[in-house]
Amino acid sequence: MRPMRRTLCTLLTATALLAAAACGGGSGSPSGSSAGGVRTIKVGAIAIADTAPVHLAVSKGIFKKHGLNAKITAVQGGAAGISGVMGGQFDFAFANTTSILTAAARNLPIKVVSNGNSSTGVPGKDFSAVVVRKDSPVKSAKDLEGKTIAVNQLKNIGDTTIRAAVRKAGGDPSKPKFVEMPFPDMPAALAKGRVDAVWIVEPFLTQVTGSGGRAVVWNFAEAAPDLTVAMYFTSSKLAQQDPDLVKRFTAAINEAFAYATAHPDAARKELLTYTQIPAATVGKITLSKWPIAINRASVETIADDALKDGVLSKKPDLDALLP
Repeated sequence: MRPMRRTLCTLLTATALLAAAACGGGSGSPSGSSAGGVRTIKVGAIAIADTAPVHLAVSKGIFKKHGLNAKITAVQGGAAGISGVMGGQFDFAFANTTSILTAAARNLPIKVVSNGNSSTGVPGKDFSAVVVRKDSPVKSAKDLEGKTIAVNQLKNIGDTTIRAAVRKAGGDPSKPKFVEMPFPDMPAALAKGRVDAVWIVEPFLTQVTGSGGRAVVWNFAEAAPDLTVAMYFTSSKLAQQDPDLVKRFTAAINEAFAYATAHPDAARKELLTYTQIPAATVGKITLSKWPIAINRASVETIADDALKDGVLSKKPDLDALLP
């Protein structure tokens, strides 16, 4: 194995980014073109409400308008998207801000190309919250000191933003105890008292609060104003070798953000085509925001908080990472 690829595999293992996929032989080179100059691209995207615009870009012909034939593959999380881009499985992928910062801090050669989605910025009306049982004594972020909180992945955007909310409330951000648990398992764990609180996102948020759960912390909205929650990215190699492809993708996804923002009902309807969210729930969930611009200040805040909390060993070069 060449030294560069050996280093890449080591870094991926250290950050739990599915090293096997990353070292499986992909070159990260640009996708091919077909007749008429239409470029085929491969995109890795988590099958959640946050990624509705990229699916709308396919169904509404937005990618086609920009000369792209997009093939979207569902991934389990940001780690799978990052390893897929590094290994050449995807040209572009979607991942949350903390996952991207962690990869960049580990010197993985990635480049952000566009926003992904953002918090609504409104506590009480966002798509992410910390929820407790109705009879819980927890009333605020400060009350989470010493409590056990379920998150879907340790040392990621969930616990980072919860610690930020605790810190802002005057509490000790080192005192909450986090345990890793898949989102679908959290409602039962909370109901049975196996954890004191759960961090959940839509559609689980609507389901749990509708069953008697009580939201006490709106961690995305409270961590930073208009938080950029996730972004789309590519490999540094593709960004350097094929800037036209990146330009086309960015233009298409930005147009899709504008469409989803102007047509929320269409975004909700699109969810039924690629998620397992029940039709009865789709109309009730809170959608994220899809602004075109990345809120750099919020990315800086998350990077600084992650560094304070030991999630990052160093702060990545945001000038090199962000567009």
